[in-house]
Amino acid sequence: NSLGIEVRLLPAQYTRAYVRRNKTDATDAAALLEAARAADIRPVRVKSVEQQALQGLHRIRSLWMGTRTSRINALRGFLREFGIAIPVGARTGVEAISRVLADPNTAVPELIRGSARLLVEEIRLLEARIAQVERELAAAARLSPACTMLLSIPGIGLLTATALVAATSGDVSHFQDARHFASWFGLTPREFSSGNSRYLGRISKKGDRYLRMLLTHGARSVLRAAKVAQGAGKEVCGVRRWALDVQGRTNHNKAACALANKMARICYATLRDKTTFDENSRLSKKMNRQAFVMPA
Repeated sequence: NSLGIEVRLLPAQYTRAYVRRNKTDATDAAALLEAARAADIRPVRVKSVEQQALQGLHRIRSLWMGTRTSRINALRGFLREFGIAIPVGARTGVEAISRVLADPNTAVPELIRGSARLLVEEIRLLEARIAQVERELAAAARLSPACTMLLSIPGIGLLTATALVAATSGDVSHFQDARHFASWFGLTPREFSSGNSRYLGRISKKGDRYLRMLLTHGARSVLRAAKVAQGAGKEVCGVRRWALDVQGRTNHNKAACALANKMARICYATLRDKTTFDENSRLSKKMNRQAFVMPA
């Protein structure tokens, strides 16, 4: 761009179909030119330095989370060989492992206790690093108006909001509508159609797996909280009521995917309108659009 040249990034999965025969520099250049002329192939937006840095924080956190999980599972497996069962869960598991290693009367041999304690110390260090990354993400979210708007949506937390801003910079103008935005995460049904027959299968699972995972986990938390509130006799309305109705007609996993799809659409509308989420306001607007004059 500094040299006056417009840079365009094309999606590799769509450009690959234009490559003919063997891979050479000439065939690659011809394929890129052919794909650049195609009107239905949209260029990939170039991320800013700030977006790349924010996305890098998420990648580092995911890396440390995976390392912590592998260390906990390794310790759980070692102790199981000596007849010691460790409860499921990262926090409770690490606490139980620490108590077992600190107790001299357990069946853990002295030969392995020292190395096992080092693994526990490594887990504690990883948890401290993960907490530091989350504090940095929180600081970045406070400076981002887009994150503030996204955090007002049920099921959208710090990780999901900052990950969405890192992926889109808070600008969704290059998406046609909310449906295309949801399909970008692979949360729309996979279609098998021919002639007059049309079949919609499970979700396509295309796109960013990390963002889809965050949205799905957020949807599960909303469903769980709505179920608890309903069991306590509290009023459940809006998106939560709709999600519980879907769960009643189908099952929990389908309801979670449907709610994640709806959350993605709400994120699109929030970023497009540049306003915080107000369920009552959006419901009244929808009713006004659907209102009609009753015949006399």
